Amino acid sequence: MQMVSPSDLKAMLADGQELAIVDLREELIFSQGHLLFARSVPLSRLELKFARLVPRRGTRIVLCDDADGLVERAADILARAGYTNLHTLDGVAAWAEGGFELFSGVNVPSKAFGEFIEHASATPSIDAAELERLMRERSDIVVLDSRPFDEYQRVSIPTAVNVPGAELVLRVRDLAPSPQTTVVVNCAGRTRSIIGAQSLINAGVPNKVVALRNGTMGWTLAGFDCDSGKARRAGDVSREGLAWAKAAAERVARRFGVARIDLATLERWRSDDARTLYLFDVRDPREYDAGHVAGAVSAPGGQLVQATDQYAGTLGARIVLIDPAEVRAVMTASWLRQMGWRDVSVVAEAGRDTAPPPAQILGDPPPAELRIDCAGLAALMARNEATVVDLSLSRDYLRAHIPGAWFAIRSRLKRALAKIPLQGTLVLTCEDGVLAGRAAMEARALVDRPVRALAGGNAAWLAGGHALTADDGRMADEAVDAWLKPYERPQDKAAAMREYLSWEIDLPARIARDGSANFIEFRP
Repeated sequence: MQMVSPSDLKAMLADGQELAIVDLREELIFSQGHLLFARSVPLSRLELKFARLVPRRGTRIVLCDDADGLVERAADILARAGYTNLHTLDGVAAWAEGGFELFSGVNVPSKAFGEFIEHASATPSIDAAELERLMRERSDIVVLDSRPFDEYQRVSIPTAVNVPGAELVLRVRDLAPSPQTTVVVNCAGRTRSIIGAQSLINAGVPNKVVALRNGTMGWTLAGFDCDSGKARRAGDVSREGLAWAKAAAERVARRFGVARIDLATLERWRSDDARTLYLFDVRDPREYDAGHVAGAVSAPGGQLVQATDQYAGTLGARIVLIDPAEVRAVMTASWLRQMGWRDVSVVAEAGRDTAPPPAQILGDPPPAELRIDCAGLAALMARNEATVVDLSLSRDYLRAHIPGAWFAIRSRLKRALAKIPLQGTLVLTCEDGVLAGRAAMEARALVDRPVRALAGGNAAWLAGGHALTADDGRMADEAVDAWLKPYERPQDKAAAMREYLSWEIDLPARIARDGSANFIEFRP
């Protein structure tokens, strides 16, 4: 593994070659300061997440930590999995000490891009008070919520219809057939409202289109009540609506240089070991489940733009977007092109596969002697001869865990075990047992007692008729594995919302100082 300096890494970011910058710290720690284009892949879940984000074994990879040993542990796992081009930065702090910018928050490139687009395109917006007045006066408006359905169901603007981002151009003519109707696009904060509204404007919708400034958070902060549990969704696309959307997408494709490829080209790219290929199906997940191209990953277009770093770990990779109607793929591709992804193409296919691609999990499962089944664990617990440590995500642990189980984070297991009064066999578990199995060998070197991994984890425990509980939480470590959205935070949600919105608005200045982003402004 080769050490790189901050200036070396800065040059790598500008050389146009494939590069994956991987931050191995836990998500909350990552969110407090990281490189702009770093991907969060905590060491605690490395085997579960890495190959999906960085599939090509020859990819140039730079690993980051707090100079606390995470890089060395990760490099060992990755080298054994066949990754051959590993580099390390001497701690994230070294980047700042080299005079370069660190960023707080998550999904920063996408959030910054949304602010860039608002400035570059002068995307029109209205505030919550103006929208509430229009609603009260029964003006001719329609509110379209551009988030995934689960987010919409949690909290929504009254009367809003759920139309996730990539679906907007496809469905808008059926939802606002009169050009006199004002279309308001909202999300929870800013990015998806801006991108959604500008998508409709770029597509040439004859209506007045505006983004709801600051989304549901702005609505709440203005003193208005949100709905929850609503299920208003767009219906099937009409023949006329589809014809309009396809014509609009064709204009967008020409303007932004969106390329189409056929399946033969896609197959050639699949076999190209010198380039990374991401194959994303940008349709509604329900359509993906009904049938998709083999090997494609479900990545609804709005979310792919909103959280690109959670889907594509390698900068400079090829991206192929799938949508038989092309509209959603073209609109998504137009945004990725503006974000600086050069090699983005569209395939107009549906496919017949109904199973998602198999999970790519690194490493080997534990040997038989390190596994224990649910009956075996229940017997040990009945005799008070087991200490159960749960390596699930903290939010999953707090929702449901084996009675008496302690929460710990796999990458920090040594410090957690020092806080736990161990008795009998140390049994590791997690959501499905996979991570616990990978951690069992590490744990055996940390304690002088038998170690086992629960086969099938908490899911198997529940399926076997045993109880899980949300009570009696035993935290042997802080919940630094999760960044909480403003409305998920336990205290002063309003202050958290204001802080988040201010952070988003300030991103363009920080991006300009950093100089790594290559966002592209396409003039009409």
